[in-house]
Amino acid sequence: MEDKKCLAFSIIQYLHDQLQNGGLSSDAQESLEVAIQCLETAFEVSIEDQSLAVSETLPELFAAATKRESSEVNPAGSSVSEEDIAEAERLKTEGNEQMKVENFESAISYYTRALELNPKNAVYFCNRAAAYSKLGNYAGAVRDCEEAIGIDPSYSKAYGRMGLALASLNKHAEAVGFYKRALELDPDNDSYKSNLKIAEQKMEVPSPMSAPGGFDLAGLLNNPGFMSMASNLMNNPQVQQLMSGMISGPHNPMAGAGAGAGAAATGNPNPTDLAGLIQAGQQFAQQMQQQNPELIEQLRSQIRSRTPSASNDEQHQ
Repeated sequence: MEDKKCLAFSIIQYLHDQLQNGGLSSDAQESLEVAIQCLETAFEVSIEDQSLAVSETLPELFAAATKRESSEVNPAGSSVSEEDIAEAERLKTEGNEQMKVENFESAISYYTRALELNPKNAVYFCNRAAAYSKLGNYAGAVRDCEEAIGIDPSYSKAYGRMGLALASLNKHAEAVGFYKRALELDPDNDSYKSNLKIAEQKMEVPSPMSAPGGFDLAGLLNNPGFMSMASNLMNNPQVQQLMSGMISGPHNPMAGAGAGAGAAATGNPNPTDLAGLIQAGQQFAQQMQQQNPELIEQLRSQIRSRTPSASNDEQHQ
């Protein structure tokens, strides 16, 4: 009860100050006098009772509370300093520069460091989601878009990028919902309109490029992460040797007579029959699995028939 009386006293004290120094009209002053009398009666306090006064005035308490509420707070509960906010922005800008030169892994690193300093910034999550998508990590993109939307439910770009990630995972029905929400927030965005139309079509028509077992050749060839991995593999001397052995097999009319002996000398299987060809293919798949098992696992779960357009989504804030 004592705290309530102190609060009431602070309010009455503030109203008294407004009566004397507020420059109010006579009608307003009369209204304040009535309000003061009502408060004194309701809480049984008097402006004369200075024992109820606190060290700070009501305006000072209000200013301090407003400043605390406007501060960005991290999960640990501590305020994000102005220095951290500035450094996070610098890191975000560096990440955007890395995106422009297609150094996506480096961009992710910069965005992650920015989030460590300011974890309640929806833009940082959304930009990192774009970088994840460029590397074929659509699950990571979905998670970051969810975080961005949780922080800012009116952030249209987060919904658009969520749609792109879900469409890339062949979850077209879910992608449609996010594209529609993105268009509600940004109705003039042609990219969202185009991608919504594509997703709606994919809900109705199965992909002609998908094999019976669910393997999507078109999606595989459009996956930048896979193509990067394949390029690295083809520069691997062991893989080059393996492919050379496959090409020099009996199914190749230009194969040399010494191909079999060369393969035997190097220890690689000699694909002189179907079994040997299968064995060579298995070794190639094992090389791929060893180099990037996470991407291989993602490719197994993805059936992509057409990559949605991101032409209007390349700008990073």
